Amino acid sequence: MTKTIRCAAMLALLMWAAPASAQGAPDAAAFPSRPIHLVVPFPAGGPTDILSRIIGERMSKDWGQPVVIENRPGANTGIGAQQVARAAPDGYTLLAAMDATLVMNPATGVSMSYDPFKDFAAVTLLAKNTSLLTVRASDGATSVKDLIARGKASQKKLTYGAGIIITRLAGQVFARAAGFGVVLVPYKGSAEVVQGLLSGSVDFIVDGIASSLPLIQGGKFRALAKLNDRPLTPLPQLPTLAAASGLPLPEMSSWIGLVAPAGTPPAIVAKLQQEVARIYADKATLARLDKLGISAVSTTPEAFDRFYRDEAARWTKAFKDGTVSMN
Repeated sequence: MTKTIRCAAMLALLMWAAPASAQGAPDAAAFPSRPIHLVVPFPAGGPTDILSRIIGERMSKDWGQPVVIENRPGANTGIGAQQVARAAPDGYTLLAAMDATLVMNPATGVSMSYDPFKDFAAVTLLAKNTSLLTVRASDGATSVKDLIARGKASQKKLTYGAGIIITRLAGQVFARAAGFGVVLVPYKGSAEVVQGLLSGSVDFIVDGIASSLPLIQGGKFRALAKLNDRPLTPLPQLPTLAAASGLPLPEMSSWIGLVAPAGTPPAIVAKLQQEVARIYADKATLARLDKLGISAVSTTPEAFDRFYRDEAARWTKAFKDGTVSMN
């Protein structure tokens, strides 16, 4: 083999053996060059959907590419999670992941069509939500203690609506501590939860604030308590459930994060995280979210990855040792 032929063969071999390194940098630099699909594992109208649309709107404006919100409810967020887990790891399909998706599903042992610890690349935490215990203003309890009294006096169990595992669990924990029976009416998301209370299908709900707030402010719903002690701008005087009930109840909050399929190039993950941080640096956007009761939070990919893995370990232990139970 001549020297010229040998050099040509070596060059061809190098080009074949290292396509990823040759292509990775241009792809990351050009990202995004086409529409991004952000999968929301809930019906439209809930806190996760609202936050995703606000972020997607700003991403579209900043990058000049559409961000398409895809609502894929069902299976405790598993349908949307599976779709993203199986998508190409290129940054163009993302998931607005809940605590239910990454923590509570594995902790409670539900059947999953995805692996929360292997199938996703963490991008950033997006928000920590404040959930409320809410009743109808027309015929509901006037306070948490009144609700407890009604529950104890009723010949049948009170019904409550909730959409995700953490709020379903919170209703059970509250009723058990207060000493009255409840029956859970499960819904796929906040829009259905709100409709359930509005139609009289349930006696009370435990749900995020964003979907209920217009009805609270309009006088149709009455918020009795919040499930954590974070400041709540739209309802500044609302007590915590522990304070309103006089019971030693734990704080129970939901959160939202952004993940991509596992294997997404770190440079693209970083670009997505930096865009969220840039969006949250805008005071008008933060004020808009704050009015909806959504506490915006941005983290590094590494910090979010540690956060949800630690939360999964904590909740798994709590279920195994009987500290909490869905029964």
